[in-house]
Amino acid sequence: MSKDMIKSILEASASDLQLSAILDEAREYAYVYALARQRHKGCEGTGELMTLKEEFRDVVDKVIQYSQEKKYISEVISYDIDLVADEIVKYQNLF
Repeated sequence: MSKDMIKSILEASASDLQLSAILDEAREYAYVYALARQRHKGCEGTGELMTLKEEFRDVVDKVIQYSQEKKYISEVISYDIDLVADEIVKYQNLF
């Protein structure tokens, strides 16, 4: 998932209440995961961090699926979950 794709989803959420609600959940997970990742540098394999990562990945998959169904984005082959977290946290104050 590219930065442009993330931005497109965030922009679409301004006029789609359901997407906005899903993104609110994703923002919470992104913030918690990004913060935990920073605090646990070098401990990426720990159980707690892996659990946060998987929970965040689940909500990102939900955002992607909904966005594809609504044609906000095209098919996503793969994505870097760390990049997605950083981008959502970065853009959270813009929308």
